[in-house]
Amino acid sequence: MNLVVDENIVFAEEAFSQFGNVRLYNGREITSSALKDADALIIRSVTEVNQPLLQTASVRFVGTATIGTDHVDEDFLKKRGIVFASAQGCNSFAVAEYVAAAIFHLSSLYNLNLRKCRLGIIGVGNIGSKVRMFAESTGMKVVCSDPPLQRLTGTNDFFSLDEILSSEIITLHVPLTFSGADKTFNLLNEENLKKTASNAVIINTSRGGVINEKEILRLNKTKKFILINDVWENEPDVNPVLVKESTISTPHIAGYSVEGRVNGTKMIYDALCEWTESEKKWKPELSKPSTPVITLSGNERLEEAINKALKSVYDIQNDSDQFKLLLDMNKADRSKHFDKMRKEYHFRREFNNFTVQLDRKNDELINVLKALRFTVK
Repeated sequence: MNLVVDENIVFAEEAFSQFGNVRLYNGREITSSALKDADALIIRSVTEVNQPLLQTASVRFVGTATIGTDHVDEDFLKKRGIVFASAQGCNSFAVAEYVAAAIFHLSSLYNLNLRKCRLGIIGVGNIGSKVRMFAESTGMKVVCSDPPLQRLTGTNDFFSLDEILSSEIITLHVPLTFSGADKTFNLLNEENLKKTASNAVIINTSRGGVINEKEILRLNKTKKFILINDVWENEPDVNPVLVKESTISTPHIAGYSVEGRVNGTKMIYDALCEWTESEKKWKPELSKPSTPVITLSGNERLEEAINKALKSVYDIQNDSDQFKLLLDMNKADRSKHFDKMRKEYHFRREFNNFTVQLDRKNDELINVLKALRFTVK
């Protein structure tokens, strides 16, 4: 079997060589000619999988090691009888932890009392539900909007989009869809952005097209939003003005924890094993972090203590500072910088790998740390 695999998929050769010949490619450079004799195509979100790519290919299996699938024409795959697998939920904790790191970073930066803030979550699936759990543990008021889930469950535990938009903090966790009653393309358009409060925090870790970048920049002149952007329209050709005006800007790496990326590989590996009726031999092993213990006094303000713990694991400001170096680059180099940061991204571990040692018992702090999956002693 010949397999064409995105070179940014961790453990690609180790996992997929079991099935045959593995050829690694830059995900943006996978072409139809590269797939002429390929039986399987394994990608990430930068590769558009559609009829032009696969029309002359011999591919029979497509796997994306991502939770999003808007880069894959699933209807075309079905028509061609091509088996498709995605990695739903693989990095949901990683993205939720990114959002938590962003919120507590802002609480320190702007001296926010989070228990007096309302968090509006748009989309309460694998990621949004974890963000909700984290936020509720801090005492924040949380309101959620998810029309498809509301219809599915029939519960009244949801709010309208208008009610969400009045929140001090808004975070987006939706797929990118272009049609239907629940279309999310340009969900935050001029009309909806006008309904938000001045100085509102808007966090986008879903897809760039969910927010109309032109309108958010125009309204930002008067609304003075606090923007956290990890995803962008036209990646890797990002809008430098939006990069500059965002308090935190990162290159689509919210889900790039070691565990999240390995989970993605493992889920596609398992799907390929099932399709080929092969034994699941590959079992990834991860080493422990070099400094797994974080010490806190237990006397700090809750937000400060949590931010200190999170920053010890993941410094979101550092990622933003590195990404914003592109502001001094030309257009071509900006795109290269975007891809280079993703390809060479540091090994970020998830919170459950760490222990917090408290000098003084603080029940409120302990509850939040445990909700964030830290071990507390």
